[in-house]
Amino acid sequence: MIGGGGSGLNARDRDRNYSRTVADFLPYGRQTIGDADIAAVTASLSDPFLTQGPRIEEFERAFADRVQARHAVAFANGTAALHGAAAAAGLGLGDEMVTTPMSFVASANCALFVGARPVFADIDPLSGNLDCDAAARMAGGERVKACVAVSLAGLPIDLSPLQAARRDGVIVIEDGCHALGGTRGGRPIGGDGLADMTVFSFHPVKAITTGEGGMVTTESDALADALRTFRTHGIRRPDADDDPMRGGWHYEIDTLGFNYRITDFQCALGLQQLERLDEFIDARHRIASLYRERLTGLDGVQLPLDAPGADRHGYHLFVVRFTEGASRRRGVYDHLRDAGIGAQLHYIPIPAHRLYRSLGYSMDELPAAQAYWEQALSLPIFPAMREQDVDRVVRELRTAMSSG
Repeated sequence: MIGGGGSGLNARDRDRNYSRTVADFLPYGRQTIGDADIAAVTASLSDPFLTQGPRIEEFERAFADRVQARHAVAFANGTAALHGAAAAAGLGLGDEMVTTPMSFVASANCALFVGARPVFADIDPLSGNLDCDAAARMAGGERVKACVAVSLAGLPIDLSPLQAARRDGVIVIEDGCHALGGTRGGRPIGGDGLADMTVFSFHPVKAITTGEGGMVTTESDALADALRTFRTHGIRRPDADDDPMRGGWHYEIDTLGFNYRITDFQCALGLQQLERLDEFIDARHRIASLYRERLTGLDGVQLPLDAPGADRHGYHLFVVRFTEGASRRRGVYDHLRDAGIGAQLHYIPIPAHRLYRSLGYSMDELPAAQAYWEQALSLPIFPAMREQDVDRVVRELRTAMSSG
């Protein structure tokens, strides 16, 4: 049974998750909350600090240790973390940031937030990840100051083509919001040193949750300091001196920042969830293995790539592609939804959104992203899923493929 036995996810966890779902609807993803999580949050609410207290730093240290990074800086959510990373990278007016068209809009909006312009390289047609060779060529432009590379669905992106650009001063930001718990070359995503900063999300459908929340990891003391300042209104506290106007109350703001702070009780939940990260990722792998076993050889359905070599997939999403194109995908989506199965599209390409079209973007030179958009569909995958849930999805998918 998925989520039982060796996974450590007990019946109470599953019952609590399923009791919160409407009727028999199977979502594409959701959190797993146990008694220890609830106890930790309840205990934190009795502490003197609800925000800016000791649990934030404790969570940051534990997270940094888990991904083998020097620094981890917590944010209110993953989008805020991307905004902070773009600001810490020094992006501003007149600058460009290379990124993927196939992600949630925050991966590109973070450039707009700081006045820079995102530019899009196409994706690898097999993995769905950013084509980093193409991105590296674009990074040679004099206006390009950064690159945001997304590990889509949890498949670790190969960042090696971007290392020459890094040496030339381009800041590489990995959007690892799907990839927590994965590895690249045997090292955890977020701590292998191939990106200047790595961003994570703790939204309820992600590997672990704090309700909402985000994190940026980095090896750089300077970047970590910039991130911490940015998330707290730009506040800095200079050393005390003899000036009577500069007592212990004194602070200075010399750069624009935001209130992107996470709370202590969210971090209490994050600490408990982090202890179960391996368990959650193991469960996702078992679900993915069952999908592969039951869908291999099904005509018209292309399964996602698994991680190669010493890499490990985070399996935030399990994305299949329908080789017959958009009409077949729409029919399968409608059938699954009618059957109470929450299949979802990840994603509408960023340049295809009305906002980006109004800024002059198009899909004209992004054929691989266009094909992915027409074919892709995410099937449900989350730790508390049972084997019979996988069988239900597969049965309805096969029924949809055999009709019309």
